[in-house]
Amino acid sequence: MKNNQNIGHRTSAVPGEGAERARPVPDRDLSPLPAGAATAVAAIGALLALTDSGSPVRGPFVLFFLLAAPVAAVAAALRGLDPFARAVASVAGAVALDMLVAQAMLAVHRWSVPGGVAAVTALSTLALLLVMASRRLGRAAGRQGS
Repeated sequence: MKNNQNIGHRTSAVPGEGAERARPVPDRDLSPLPAGAATAVAAIGALLALTDSGSPVRGPFVLFFLLAAPVAAVAAALRGLDPFARAVASVAGAVALDMLVAQAMLAVHRWSVPGGVAAVTALSTLALLLVMASRRLGRAAGRQGS
């Protein structure tokens, strides 16, 4: 029997053929599927909150949005950390941002669910845009320096 080494490829035997006739099996990366589902749930939650819907899924979906939007923004900024530290710091940052928004809105007597969702959306979007702009500026400066 031959020693068949495939670096970076998994193989599966074709039915009815010997082990020497193996074909590569592509890696099945399912990370886009959960990411898309999470994005859809968060978007639906924001939409339900902003339209002041009476849907029974409004509460859980809005809470998911209020956690997921800042987590994504903070995680994008902390790209250099290892995955566990990045996850912990992102969740802590998201909770801090949500509490900061709630405290500020309560202090000025302007608390409302749609207003809170809009404020968290604006701050998360601003953070993401700042991260993207700083990366773009860093790349442009790197090209000019070389």
